[in-house]
Amino acid sequence: MRLHQQIRASIGRSATAFVTALMFGFGIPMSAFGQTAPGTPAPAVNPAPTAGATQTAGAPRLPPEIANGTPLTIEDAVRMALENNLGIQAARLNTEIQSWNLARANSAFAPTLISSFVHANSAAPPTDFLSSGVAVVTSGNLFSNAGVAQQLRWGGGNYQLTFDGSRNTTDAPRTAYPTALQSHVNAVLTQPLLKNFKIDTNRTNVLQTKLSQSITDLQVTQQVTQMARGVRAAYFNLLGAIAGLHVAQESLNLAKQSLHDNQMRVEAGTMAKIDLVTSEAEVASNEGGVISQEAAIQSAEDLLRALVLNPSQAGFWTTVFNPIDQPTMSPRAIDVDAAVKNALENRTDILQLKKQIENTDVGLKLEQNQKLPEVDLVARYGVTGIGGTQYQYDPTGLTPGVIGTSVRGFGDVLSDVFNNNFRNWSVAVNFSYPLGTSNADALAAQTRVQLKQGEMSLHDLETNVTTAVRDAARQVTTNLKLVEATRKAADLAQQRLDAENKRFNVGLATTFELLQAQRDLSTANQQELQAMIAYNLALVNFDAIQIVPVNGR
Repeated sequence: MRLHQQIRASIGRSATAFVTALMFGFGIPMSAFGQTAPGTPAPAVNPAPTAGATQTAGAPRLPPEIANGTPLTIEDAVRMALENNLGIQAARLNTEIQSWNLARANSAFAPTLISSFVHANSAAPPTDFLSSGVAVVTSGNLFSNAGVAQQLRWGGGNYQLTFDGSRNTTDAPRTAYPTALQSHVNAVLTQPLLKNFKIDTNRTNVLQTKLSQSITDLQVTQQVTQMARGVRAAYFNLLGAIAGLHVAQESLNLAKQSLHDNQMRVEAGTMAKIDLVTSEAEVASNEGGVISQEAAIQSAEDLLRALVLNPSQAGFWTTVFNPIDQPTMSPRAIDVDAAVKNALENRTDILQLKKQIENTDVGLKLEQNQKLPEVDLVARYGVTGIGGTQYQYDPTGLTPGVIGTSVRGFGDVLSDVFNNNFRNWSVAVNFSYPLGTSNADALAAQTRVQLKQGEMSLHDLETNVTTAVRDAARQVTTNLKLVEATRKAADLAQQRLDAENKRFNVGLATTFELLQAQRDLSTANQQELQAMIAYNLALVNFDAIQIVPVNGR
């Protein structure tokens, strides 16, 4: 009875500690043996023990290096991962990249300052009869302008507004203005009336870039969610490895105690010495189990360390964590219909595919618009001012040469411009339309097929997600039944061990049979533990699969 009680108590304590740790680690109120309606508040989590505090009864004993390691709570582990994990940092940079892509797309509508400065001079032979006797005619030009141009965000139009000034000189005979000053204000507005009116390339680029930014945000959310889930799993995987070491150590202690008791029986002459071989083999086997669990702890430490620390941090491979969170349990209910509805509305992969379909639809609208005739309204308005030195000639030709001069300065020229004295305007409508199947026709047809393909993919994904959610719910139910079945098996194994103990005490059972009963009980308890773990992992997956893909589903 004493051996049976030690085994049962040891494995029971380890199982409870590990399973409750696993359940709390994923932030889900749950119980392997009951369910209540959603929204039931979870009991408060027990405060984490302070560093150096004595561990509570039933908690797995920590190896010395972990017991003296850095105390770490589950939320601190998640926070550290979100701050330090290189994969999360890279994903967040994708969001920043998309923000700059959107800024680039919007820059197409930013006003543009335009300006030019021209200084020119030419020398040429005379080309008219009035220049007879003149070998070379020289001309000079100084021109400068400035203005603003902008693509309009609405209607697809664009405008350009410029102001210029120039000075032209020439020594050609009979020239009215040997020195001419001019200034102009010109405004041009081009407004599409059909093609490019509702949508154009620039506006399509902005809309599609916004959709790409939304997809990137969903991808970051998905990665952060999966990372947090992975950290919690790694955190409690370490707790589970510690609990496994505790179970292995207790099994080794029981095997050593059994060996010691049998050695006493051999010395008392109530047992043959050859029967000690079985007990010694059990001790050796359990020592191997302890070694395996110690290696499992080291692997769990490496996994957690890689998730929550930055490899560039000092002591990356030597940092040891002491997981100190003490979890609690609370009931949980499963509503399959509500879970399916939630998944279809909130799954990141479904939302991403919807954004991609919307992106394709934006492209289709552009391509359908490009099939329309190009009808553009072009309106121009300009104001001119002229001045400089003007030569006056005798219109009768009786008096040769210049008979007088008049001078208008650049101020007079500007006065003409701003007083709108010499204005000109025009309104034009330009039309073009390709004959036959255009590039836009082919693109629109192709995009319609892609849109139909995307919609079919969405329906297929929704079906797969619904199936996955229902399967996850079924796994919860199945694993709950397995918990009950393995619990019954463990009770029967306990009864068998009790019976073998009694038979052994009266000499009706061998050491091998007693040890086999102990192994069977240990195996039954481990199976019960694994069933509880599987049930709670099923609960974790049931929640996670409503938000992000889990195990490729």
